[in-house]
Amino acid sequence: MTSLDRPHLFIGGSWVPPSSGSSLEVENPATEETIAHVPAGTAEDVDRAVSAARAAFDGWAGLPMAARGEVLDRLHTALAARAGDIAETVGLELGTPLKVAKMVQAGLPLTVLRGYADAAVRPTPEETIGNSLIVHEAVGVVGAITPWNYPLHQVVAKVAAAMAAGCTVVLKPSELTPLVAYLLFDAAEEAGVPAGVLNLVTGTGAEVGAAIAGHPGVDMVSFTGSTATGKAITRAAADRIAKVALELGGKSANIVLEDADVVKAVKVGVGNAFLNSGQTCTAWTRMLVHRSHYDEAVALAAKTAAGYTVGDPFDEGTRLGPLVSGAQRDRVRGFISRASARLVAGGLEAPVPSRGHFVAPTVFADVDPASELAQEEIFGPVLSIIPFGDDDEAVTIANNSRYGLAGGVWGSPDRALAVARRMRTGAVDVNGGAFNPFAPFGGYKQSGVGRELGVYGLAEFQQTKAIQR
Repeated sequence: MTSLDRPHLFIGGSWVPPSSGSSLEVENPATEETIAHVPAGTAEDVDRAVSAARAAFDGWAGLPMAARGEVLDRLHTALAARAGDIAETVGLELGTPLKVAKMVQAGLPLTVLRGYADAAVRPTPEETIGNSLIVHEAVGVVGAITPWNYPLHQVVAKVAAAMAAGCTVVLKPSELTPLVAYLLFDAAEEAGVPAGVLNLVTGTGAEVGAAIAGHPGVDMVSFTGSTATGKAITRAAADRIAKVALELGGKSANIVLEDADVVKAVKVGVGNAFLNSGQTCTAWTRMLVHRSHYDEAVALAAKTAAGYTVGDPFDEGTRLGPLVSGAQRDRVRGFISRASARLVAGGLEAPVPSRGHFVAPTVFADVDPASELAQEEIFGPVLSIIPFGDDDEAVTIANNSRYGLAGGVWGSPDRALAVARRMRTGAVDVNGGAFNPFAPFGGYKQSGVGRELGVYGLAEFQQTKAIQR
């Protein structure tokens, strides 16, 4: 056992032993060493957690939203005090370089939590339509199932919105990166979150995730992860007509028009594609470039990728850490090995540390828009560059995907905005527009159902009622 071991679950306001003595190893992907153990929860543990959440629901939902906001405010204070530990923990269990871990993995969830605390303290007045009073009420008990790539942000995006809405929550974090979730529950205990409002059951998706998705006491399942798992969760929830919110995969296009600032578009585009070692659902993994700039863009992308130092996440010079697991590394390497496009940077022969789950930043040019490289979500540091001749062709290529989560467009403002409007995707950044953590986040097509963040994220956890007077 190590000092990072967390042997308990959090159910009904207390740290409790799991029903089984089995545990899961947590690995440092940069060293391949086991750094901790957490419980391998069971369906019995899920049942206990759902019962605790159900028992707490009426009291929590019955509080004025402003009172719930005061609890979220205390939770934010307690979690913010752990910001350094959050960044370090994510660096250890995921391998995110420390600079990015501080800014994104710790900073973003704190911003989101602060936003929901503030929104709850100042709720929107109830609406009247004719003789009807429109009220918004909590959905009920929420089962939240979250991924490993942004292991605290994805938790907070669900938990904070659900709590603000008046829901109680049973959380299953990813078994690959569960440690940072424990920091949230330490903060919840310190902040005095009422017993049963927030419950933690660690374990595998096959055991704990499936038990949450199929539990008759769970009114809503909020899931972020793969499209295949999202489909399975939808089927499990369908028998009881439970509400489902899904944030799934992506294969986002970054369009560089002929009147774009090519240097900026390519440098920012490469950075977006390689953020978090490419393990980002919104990553712009397809760079579409007008033929007049194509050769320049390919050369610049290759040069930019070569500047991404691969190595220890805690080394200040590292820009690209490991992939989360050996299985994920091998999956990404498989895509690279099968690619028939022109390799211009990285690849399987590029040097990487001998120990750890590393893949070199890789760029392919002359990629066929219908190929595996351009159609499948690789979830690693692999960028595909595709030429186009005019705006219509660019939009056609961008929309030629079963996904529709994010994207980018670079060009003169009016022209870029016109192209952005034609892209069938949930979010588009024009000329590098900054990510807005209070704007609705979610996808079209097989990228998901529903929205997270801000008032739209809050609404996902509410039912709407009309009271006629």
